[in-house]
Amino acid sequence: MGPLIGGKLVNMAHECSTDGAISEMAIVDTFTKLIFGQEGDFNSSEQLIIQAFRLVDTRVELDTHRDMGHYLRALGVAEMIQLVTRVQACLTDGLHAIARVGKTSVLDRRAH
Repeated sequence: MGPLIGGKLVNMAHECSTDGAISEMAIVDTFTKLIFGQEGDFNSSEQLIIQAFRLVDTRVELDTHRDMGHYLRALGVAEMIQLVTRVQACLTDGLHAIARVGKTSVLDRRAH
């Protein structure tokens, strides 16, 4: 087992940080794939990043991956940094919400 498994193990090293959040590097890598038109070759983490991108920027909400790439290509550096930060915050908030929901049990719920 090592970096020979189609590069997946190597990619996993920077997809998630130590607290389980998706890293900035994984977001930038996904944006790079969109910019260079690598369609249909997205793993589940990358698809999650693309969904978060659609949520934080409604201008790309209904765009194809190719159109999203054109949009990203036109951004300036400062705009790209802000977008990466917003996508990461969206993903972090979503993962925390899922973790909270997963920790509740039937005993935690109020009866009506």
